Amino acid sequence: MESAIGRVAPLEAVLFDIDGTMGISDPFHHRATSEMLLKVGYNNGVPITPEFGMKHMAGRSNEQIGRFLFPDWDQARLDAFFAEKEELFARYAGEGLKEIAGLTALCHWADERRLKRAAVTNAPRANAELMISILGLSDFFKLIVSAEDCGRSKPYPDPYLRALHLLGASPDHTIVFEDSTVGVQAGVAARMPVIAIADESREGKLTAVGASLVIRDYTDPKLWSELDKLDTTKPQAAEANGA
Repeated sequence: MESAIGRVAPLEAVLFDIDGTMGISDPFHHRATSEMLLKVGYNNGVPITPEFGMKHMAGRSNEQIGRFLFPDWDQARLDAFFAEKEELFARYAGEGLKEIAGLTALCHWADERRLKRAAVTNAPRANAELMISILGLSDFFKLIVSAEDCGRSKPYPDPYLRALHLLGASPDHTIVFEDSTVGVQAGVAARMPVIAIADESREGKLTAVGASLVIRDYTDPKLWSELDKLDTTKPQAAEANGA
C-alpha cells in the first residue's frame, strides 16, 4: 500500500516548523521560561521541569502559553513577561543553538529539486528570524509565517494554509516537518502528510495525532527511504519561492 508521503508525488513544496524541528531550541526556551517563572513566583517558587514544558508549552504560541500559565493576567502584563522571556531566549540561543542532525543535507536536497519552501511557526517573528539566521538558513527560507501572521495559531491549520497560499502550492504535493503535538495537528488539519521529529518517548503521541512518519533526526534512514520514492518523479522545474 502506498504511504501518505508517497501520495504527494510529484513533490512541490516542503514546510518546516522551527523550534525543535530545525534547531535544538527546547533547552534555551526552558532556561529562559524557568528564570522568568521563578522571578514572578510561579508555582510558589518551585521550578518547572522539562517535562512540564514539553507537555504544556512545546509548539504553542506565547498567547496560548500565557493563557495557560496566567489566566488572570491582563494583556499588558503578559506582553511584558514574554518580551523579557524572548530577550533571554535570544541571548541563550545565540550562544549555542545547533541544527537538528541532517537538516543542512535535507535543505540541500530540497534546493537541488527547486522545491518551494517556507518556515511556519507559532513563535514570534523576531524569534523565528533569529533562529533561522543562527542556523545559516536565511537565504533558504525567504518566506516565514509566524504567530503574528494568523488570527489562529497551530493546532489550527491557518498558518500552514497561509504558507500554501503565499507559495502557490497544493497540499496534495506538500510535506510538513514538525516536532510537536499541536504542530502535527495543524499540518494534518491542512490536509498534508506530516513527518515528525521525536525521540522514542514521544513517538506514540505524535503518531496518535496523525504523523505519517516519526524520525529521530534528518539522518534517519526511514526518511530517506520515503524521499527516494518521491525521487522516482522528475524534480520540479518551478522556481523555488525566493530562490
